[in-house]
Amino acid sequence: MVKRIVIVEDEQLMREELVYILEKEGYETYCITSFLKVTEQIFIASPDLVLLDLNLPGISGFEICKEIRQKSTVPILVLTGREQLRDELHALEIGADEYINKPCHKKRLLARISNLLRRGEDRSNFLEIGGISLDAQTHMINVKGKTMILPDNQGKIMELLLVHYQDIVTKDMIFEKLWGTKEYVDENALHVNMTRLKKTMKHLDTDYNIVTIRGKGYFLEFIGDKYND
Repeated sequence: MVKRIVIVEDEQLMREELVYILEKEGYETYCITSFLKVTEQIFIASPDLVLLDLNLPGISGFEICKEIRQKSTVPILVLTGREQLRDELHALEIGADEYINKPCHKKRLLARISNLLRRGEDRSNFLEIGGISLDAQTHMINVKGKTMILPDNQGKIMELLLVHYQDIVTKDMIFEKLWGTKEYVDENALHVNMTRLKKTMKHLDTDYNIVTIRGKGYFLEFIGDKYND
């Protein structure tokens, strides 16, 4: 299956060179040329990897990186002329997977891209947003280096909340996930599981809250400030 790479680069010559290099290697490319609602454009393109510059018109690449990572685990490779160590560290802290300075030899760039794509395939069972990762098979959750295995029902609920991050997870969706039917009516069992999961999240000191929307369901809300520039 051909891998799609989204290129977020405002310099036309650099953008064209990247397209040439990547398509020659068999990748499909999609270029961002309008820098309004960049993250939305990226998600619509459904990339396997994002190649991201930091110096962009009207928006910082750091901000784009943050927005992507809060909603997606897609690999992010920063390719930039910014050579300050603090810029590299900040990019990696907010979710970038690789950081390469321009100019970069094409073989190095292609090797890093190949490595990130392979790593992404190896982590296909993992669900991640900023600061949290969950193994959907074992229900092991990792928050800022703290790990624990969630009980089966809590793990399944957490999986739904991560997959539908910032969207409402309805009670019917949870009933179907936990008990295989939307007709299950034991509201108390759901309440117990949700209460326990909320306590677990608090114990792990996450940057997220599980918010109850009366009559509708639940959603995961980002409350931390560690992603602020």
